[in-house]
Amino acid sequence: MKGALLVNLGSPNSTSIIDVKKYLGEFLMDKRVIDMPYISRFLLVKGIILNTRPKKSAEAYKKIWWNEGSPLIVLSERLHKKVQKNTTIAVELAMRYGKPSIKNGIEELAKKGVNEIYLIPLYPQFAMATTETIIVLAEKIIKKQFPHIKLTTIPAFYNNTAYIEVLSKSIQKELEVLNPEHVLFSYHGVPERHIKKSDITKSHCKIDGSCCNTPSPAHEFCYRHQCYETTKLVAKQLNLKEGTYSTSFQSRLGRDPWLQPYTDKTIDNLAKNNIKNLAVVTPAFVSDCLETLEEIGIEAKHSFIKNGGEKFNTIPCLNDDDAWAKTLSNWIKNWAKDK
Repeated sequence: MKGALLVNLGSPNSTSIIDVKKYLGEFLMDKRVIDMPYISRFLLVKGIILNTRPKKSAEAYKKIWWNEGSPLIVLSERLHKKVQKNTTIAVELAMRYGKPSIKNGIEELAKKGVNEIYLIPLYPQFAMATTETIIVLAEKIIKKQFPHIKLTTIPAFYNNTAYIEVLSKSIQKELEVLNPEHVLFSYHGVPERHIKKSDITKSHCKIDGSCCNTPSPAHEFCYRHQCYETTKLVAKQLNLKEGTYSTSFQSRLGRDPWLQPYTDKTIDNLAKNNIKNLAVVTPAFVSDCLETLEEIGIEAKHSFIKNGGEKFNTIPCLNDDDAWAKTLSNWIKNWAKDK
């Protein structure tokens, strides 16, 4: 019997400092998020970050928390229900960090008699700290506790025609109302070293502005290439004119070089260069979350206005969009049919 497991990032159970600290501890101690030797990572996370960041993060979560709970969890649950409604194949939802866990999702499918799972990390672009950590953990759990289950993972879908069409249509609806002067595609940032670590050729990725445009097997796992390609494909679908859109990377942590240009600096510069009406879309996320609602929707908006901008709007993620749910259901059904 076949089944599918949708996996998103996760969220604290509440906005309390205790719950936020627990969540951040699990998240930041992941060696694919902070890829340092264990002792160094332990000292950084447990000794410094978890003594300073939880309070600030808890305040940020309070700004965007819904009555029903975490926006990311609520939106993921809504999406899950719609996906399940569109297929007779068993579908479960899990989070990489927090609840419901990946182990719980696999257990629920196993209880239903599933022995083949289609793993769908809800990230369009591949990255060590997102897709890879989900795959590795799922494989580990299955090998140890469910050896009879076969696991297949969906490839990164950043350039999938159906995904690009659904994403473009959702953005187009907003642009028709907002009519911005400029559209900024803001992706979650990663350290530059992650790009080079993911380079299967061990030589292609130079992060020099040209390697992402030069065909290579490395692109299958290159987050930077996949982000720029997503922007390119959506811009083409929407007939956006050159110079009216750009790509940037948000949410950097620490002092090491991360992918550039940085979103915060880009937004400030757009305002200073007389862009008065800006729209920001965040295609590294399929569900609105702290990074889209607070970091962009509140903090970046404040900075844009402060630097001379007038109208600032964040375009919602796909969330539980009906067409997006149907697309996911179709991918699951096509996978099951081909098996």
